[in-house]
Amino acid sequence: MSSYFTELAQQYIDGEWRQGTGSWDIIDFNPYDGEKLASITIAAVEEIDQAYQAAQRAQKQWAATNPYARRAVFEKALRLVEEREGEITEAIIAELGGTHLKAGFELHLVKEFLRESVHLALRPEGKILPSPVDGKENRLYREPVGVVGVISPFNFPFLLSIKSVAPALALGNGVVLKPHQNTPIVGGTLVAKIFEDAGLPGGLLNVVVTDIAEIGDAFIEHPVPKVISFTGSDKVGRHVATVCASLFKRSVLELGGNSAIVVLDDADLDYAVDAAVFSRYVHQGQVCMAANRVLVDRSIADAFTEKFVAKVRTLRAGDPRDPRTIIGPVINSQQAESISATVEQALAEGATALVHGTTTDNLVEPSVLTGVPADSALLRQEVFGPVAFLVPFDGEEEAVRIVNDTPYGLSGAVHTGDVERGVAFAKRIDTGMFHVNDGTVHDEPLVPFGGEKHSGIGRLNGETTLEAFTTLKWISVQHGRSGFPF
Repeated sequence: MSSYFTELAQQYIDGEWRQGTGSWDIIDFNPYDGEKLASITIAAVEEIDQAYQAAQRAQKQWAATNPYARRAVFEKALRLVEEREGEITEAIIAELGGTHLKAGFELHLVKEFLRESVHLALRPEGKILPSPVDGKENRLYREPVGVVGVISPFNFPFLLSIKSVAPALALGNGVVLKPHQNTPIVGGTLVAKIFEDAGLPGGLLNVVVTDIAEIGDAFIEHPVPKVISFTGSDKVGRHVATVCASLFKRSVLELGGNSAIVVLDDADLDYAVDAAVFSRYVHQGQVCMAANRVLVDRSIADAFTEKFVAKVRTLRAGDPRDPRTIIGPVINSQQAESISATVEQALAEGATALVHGTTTDNLVEPSVLTGVPADSALLRQEVFGPVAFLVPFDGEEEAVRIVNDTPYGLSGAVHTGDVERGVAFAKRIDTGMFHVNDGTVHDEPLVPFGGEKHSGIGRLNGETTLEAFTTLKWISVQHGRSGFPF
């Protein structure tokens, strides 16, 4: 077991590793075998305040630091991640139940986002804008917002913490990070350790391992943070947005999805099968961009279904430490029970199981269902597990209607032999992201990432990260003399 679980089972506040003062402990379990990895006394409201106050104090000097000096921290952080890949991979497998394949995928993206943060430190630019007033110079400054609160999820915790933490810091902000209770090390204190060892000044980044049962809304209500970056469910996201709006805070919300992969009648069938199986079953389907629904033109549905089912049957479920494993455990027993209940509900509604995986503890084998009634609520909600719904359609018009018939709009994909036909299809989908002749699971450092409808508010990555974690200030200079009416 990685030494991280003994070294990093603490709070990280104001540059110090210490125990929380909350009333109970979070027990960090391996979701595959139930092994106890760590025990962490949770942070109380007092620690939330201390973390935000530390970030606010440290931020002023950090913002005034030459951005060329700031970027050196991110260059070092990148080198440390590269040097520690083996240990981090072990931690991802142990704490998340992620497979070797998943750990490699997550680490690749973490490194890409750290590389982008190196450049992001130099990205903010000012402007001088013209004025209708003679002698006036309008200067526009782009400045850090101050302090950013980050709440990260359990599915890609290292990546989705780094994705907000690193850019926010690179742009001159202080940060307080609250990781998910199921991934306090990989999603929280590991991030702190990387930046501490990279030379980030103490107090700038704080990690509080806690639970709303202890702190309520203290993390998002605290007066210091000006932006809350939240990744998680739309139910919690709605609450975060409501609290932030009432306090005039900005929120960036990366929420759930119910993506579809659409296979048109002229698609490369074998390639579409590979893309669809990956898009549904990567990391046990615990991905917001995962393809819950696989829509196939009825003219090719039989041939596609036969190939899809055959490939799904080859997916090896089991111990994530085995490099041959494709399907590891889901994060906890509640998720496992929820996924099993989803399958049983679909069958009760009249669906047919072409593959009916069994559930043993947290290990949920893949299922493939067809014949789910068109009016079923299951087709409109996010299913965070290895269950695929195959849905035939008659022509593009029906496909567009089915894809859009959900409260979510995060990602999606279409497969076709005609690229421009695919682009025209993509333009008709109410979604933040859509891919032609590819899978549904993509994230790149320069491309705006985010959703429409219940899938979130705002975007991250590239220029949109600048918008998320900085603010604009207008300073005018009157070089002549203004005339006043009295």
